[in-house]
Amino acid sequence: MAQSINTKVEYTGKGVSYLGIGGKVGKFLLGDRGFEFYNDANVEHFIQIPWTSIIEMGANVSRKKVSRHFEIVTDQGKFLFASSDSGKILKIAREHIGNDKVLRYPSLIQKIASRFSRKHKTAKP
Repeated sequence: MAQSINTKVEYTGKGVSYLGIGGKVGKFLLGDRGFEFYNDANVEHFIQIPWTSIIEMGANVSRKKVSRHFEIVTDQGKFLFASSDSGKILKIAREHIGNDKVLRYPSLIQKIASRFSRKHKTAKP
């Protein structure tokens, strides 16, 4: 039986984990001690990340809209998730891990634009 690491729950919601092959639909549980994801098909397949082990957390932001997909980077690796409430999840995480660890990742268009502008700056004689 899966045992939660949290003693108080601040947020629960539905989402997807992209760990392994394909996406796993399940529920997010954010609490006082960490971030948790429980798979709907099998509750024994869960992800528990304590707030103290998170190095950074972020999502793509374009035109003041947060992407559904967000990423958590820990000392164990990267975890990719998706939720319709990703902005709310990042706000709750900011309270626990701090502003400096919650990042705004550039969108695909912003990445292409920055590479294009760098090439033109270096190409001038």
